[in-house]
Amino acid sequence: MKSDSVKTGTQQAPHRSLFRALGYTEEELKRPLIGVVSSYNEIVPGHINLDKICEAVKQGVAMAGGTPVMFPAIAVCDGIAMGHIGMKYSLATRDLIADSTECMALAHGFDGLVMIPNCDKNVPGLLMAAARLNIPTIFISGGPMLAGVVNGEKKSLSSMFEAVGAVACGKMTAEQLTELEEKACPTCGSCSGMYTANSMNCLTEALGMGLKGNGTIPAVYSDRIRLAKQAGMQIMQLITRDIKPRDIMTPQAFINALTVDMALGCSTNSMLHLPAIANDAGVELNLAIANDLSRKTPNLCHLAPAGPAFIEELNEAGGVYAVMKELDSLNLLNTGQITVTGKTVAENIKDAVNKNPEIIRPAANPFSITGGIAVLYGNLAPEGCVVKQSAVVPEMMTHQGPARIFDCEEDAVTAIATNQINKGDVVVIRYEGPKGGPGMREMLNPTSTIAGMGLGSSVALITDGRFSGASRGASIGHVAPEAAVGGPLALIAEGDQIKIDIPNNSLEVLLSDEELATRRNSWTPRPPAVTTGYLNRYRKMVTSAARGAILEIN
Repeated sequence: MKSDSVKTGTQQAPHRSLFRALGYTEEELKRPLIGVVSSYNEIVPGHINLDKICEAVKQGVAMAGGTPVMFPAIAVCDGIAMGHIGMKYSLATRDLIADSTECMALAHGFDGLVMIPNCDKNVPGLLMAAARLNIPTIFISGGPMLAGVVNGEKKSLSSMFEAVGAVACGKMTAEQLTELEEKACPTCGSCSGMYTANSMNCLTEALGMGLKGNGTIPAVYSDRIRLAKQAGMQIMQLITRDIKPRDIMTPQAFINALTVDMALGCSTNSMLHLPAIANDAGVELNLAIANDLSRKTPNLCHLAPAGPAFIEELNEAGGVYAVMKELDSLNLLNTGQITVTGKTVAENIKDAVNKNPEIIRPAANPFSITGGIAVLYGNLAPEGCVVKQSAVVPEMMTHQGPARIFDCEEDAVTAIATNQINKGDVVVIRYEGPKGGPGMREMLNPTSTIAGMGLGSSVALITDGRFSGASRGASIGHVAPEAAVGGPLALIAEGDQIKIDIPNNSLEVLLSDEELATRRNSWTPRPPAVTTGYLNRYRKMVTSAARGAILEIN
């Protein structure tokens, strides 16, 4: 056992004395040591219940003959961090989570790991660690929040952000806002739509790293506790059979995940996280492949913010496995892949049933014949940019309008909220990329204000930052190269005509190559926004969004 390095033999007597200090018995030390990586904290609604998940996992490990040992991982609440300096830290924590988990796992010689994440950067951070460490590992998330209900209509966090815009333009009263505030987020769990957290938890199933229901069983259901116990027991089987993350997270498994991503209509943030996880697994995954998969993968689900349904309804309809079964009917999945169940994808999904064809459209009757995400290229985004096309209204799939230029999120929000943006405009927010932000802030405040003010069908937004999974409309992010490194986004001026053509995967500024070259010659880099602390180190090491914003030593 790997843990023999810390508990077996004469040389390890000092180590064992420290285990005695922790209260471990001789019998416990003879068993495999299982690291239980708990992301519990008291600031993230999706993590406030993880103490209960952790206890259930530990029971499962013990029942199956292992010794569970909990250690923590950090997590930021993207909703609370939104719209201020806090959002600069969100994406950057993905690497802190991966690095610190690597440190803890290798420093203490664990034989296996059970990862307990839930929210946005916590899931990919722990998946990166799992791929990097390559010791038997299984995931069990904390589960999604139930949707809120106001006047008989289901609501969620995105409803709250859009309500701010509605109040600003007189469409909602302060009293209505307060009622929505009290009811939109009624339980613990990751926010209830197909936002980034739920996207990544569902894709963990598709990758093969989580058990059935990992992404969809609501946080408050007892099924979630039972699933946690099953995950605790299953890690012992993975150790016995020596099934490791890189046996599971193969190139074919990442293609499966991207395919399921297209069918579910996941958050655009998955286009950052899947390449980053793949990088740690030794798999090359570039953005270009997304369009190839999108062209042949139907979009089967319209979950909030793309539609009125929520994760709880996806769960009732059969969950991720039911979606995968529909995709398999079109031969779109690699079904021979091994998973943490110890079985192949084919074995996992053979009995899956689509129980609600309105929530999970049959493959023969999709919402669209193309997938939920598109990557656009052109002279404004030579390395690509990303849009959640399943959440774009038909009239904005193609659009041309004048650029309205803002060099930070706050200035754009002020302009939108004070009626300075007109129908047909293209709002451009730059210097918010991985290096320029730094940290590539989410732009939920401006996108939701646009939607809340009724401009979602006439105004586009383009940024080298990124979007919350709760964003909808013609919200085009991850523009690369970013403005801070002299990307074309830095060269455009107020009033330049921008042409968006999502069906043809194109994003252009209507300027000649000669004009862009002239502007480039006169462009001066901006001083770094941050010059101290962790974000300064992050800024120096982070790469392009087109590569998943991974860290490299330059």
